[in-house]
Amino acid sequence: MHVTVIGAGLAGSEAAWQLAQRGIDVTLREMKPEKKTPAHETEYFAELCCSNSLRSDQLENAVGLLKEELRRLGSLILQCADATRVEAGGALAVDRHGFARMVTEQIRSHPRITVVPGEVTEIPEGEVVIASGPLTSDALAERLQALLGADTALHFYDAAAPLVTAESVDMDKAWFGSRYDRGTADYVNCPMTEEEYDAFWKELTCAQEAPVHGFEDKMVFEGCMPVEVMARRGHDTLCYGPLKPRGLKDPRTGKEPYAVVQLRRDNADGTVYNLVGFQTHLKFPEQRRVFSMIPALHDAEFLRYGVMHRNTFLNSPRLLDRYYRLQSQPRFSFAGQMTGVEGYVESAASGFLVGVETARRLQGKPPIDFPRETAIGALGLYVSNPSVTVFQPMNINFGIMPPLDHRVKGKRNKNAELSARSLAIIDQIKQEVREA
Repeated sequence: MHVTVIGAGLAGSEAAWQLAQRGIDVTLREMKPEKKTPAHETEYFAELCCSNSLRSDQLENAVGLLKEELRRLGSLILQCADATRVEAGGALAVDRHGFARMVTEQIRSHPRITVVPGEVTEIPEGEVVIASGPLTSDALAERLQALLGADTALHFYDAAAPLVTAESVDMDKAWFGSRYDRGTADYVNCPMTEEEYDAFWKELTCAQEAPVHGFEDKMVFEGCMPVEVMARRGHDTLCYGPLKPRGLKDPRTGKEPYAVVQLRRDNADGTVYNLVGFQTHLKFPEQRRVFSMIPALHDAEFLRYGVMHRNTFLNSPRLLDRYYRLQSQPRFSFAGQMTGVEGYVESAASGFLVGVETARRLQGKPPIDFPRETAIGALGLYVSNPSVTVFQPMNINFGIMPPLDHRVKGKRNKNAELSARSLAIIDQIKQEVREA
């Protein structure tokens, strides 16, 4: 039994690992290092192109639940993320290069996985998992378009935030802390007065953007909104988004500032930080000029400027089943962001489910029912739901899971019970899921 997996990102790496762990021989096709997309910098698998955060690790948050489900079920991505985590309050953030390096080493050392470098320009015969990502090469994209039909692919624009050196941040004008003092004090908080924010906002809204072919604000996915696009929506929009001061009291004044820019550690050594929520497609000189108006960043050393690129995803409700298989040709499965799941953990979850179910199908075993009460199941069922008429990329959220059958006071308490219900189901099916 053999499967070809195209793409060694988060989803492809997870799918290949789950297949191999279940006794399936895998050929993993990855075009790096021979060819890279504009968003990739290293030769490693599972490279994180945007933030280094896998978001909340709390069970009162849907993505925290999804991570815990994957942990209990033996996810490679979660194993490597936990092993390379850097402190980020209640979030799971990782050492960007350490994480990707560990995934790569695990994949390359598995006896059942053969890595074949180079661009895929033709779709292979046999069982195929296509996890080539939102920046699928033009040649493969053309083959997929021919396979799927002319009206099956949509696109939106995605953006990455800048990175700065820790030593270049003026700590006389910033402080370490986490919102509402939860967890450890892992974020560098850069406050702004109303006058400082007003000047910053005005320059941000009129700063020069880098040319992006066909770019329009309406094509920006809400979950990865460039900071300048968000700013143009209104003077205080940023203050309710990435610059929200709630729960962040400046220890020097004892009060919440008018606005706060947060920096999150990007590597284990704590020498590199990223500007949280500052995805952007401004020209590089404009990024330096405008972002240096943040008082604590007046002399910031930028190691990487923000970049923007087009993401492509499928009209999955018309094409895929709940296990991410192509309904018209079940030998093909898709995984990752190109299915319309949005986020690192969601991509890994789709790869996990594809790997598990493809192996079971090849071994003559029935599929495992991940119900909508679980985060893994809810995501697959949403992506494949034919009643979804206007399909957009979706992060995991409790809104796509069935409500409780009883009232619970308080959102956090309700979410905690939703998570407990899900994890009880996961524990019941865990042994069956993990069997080789």
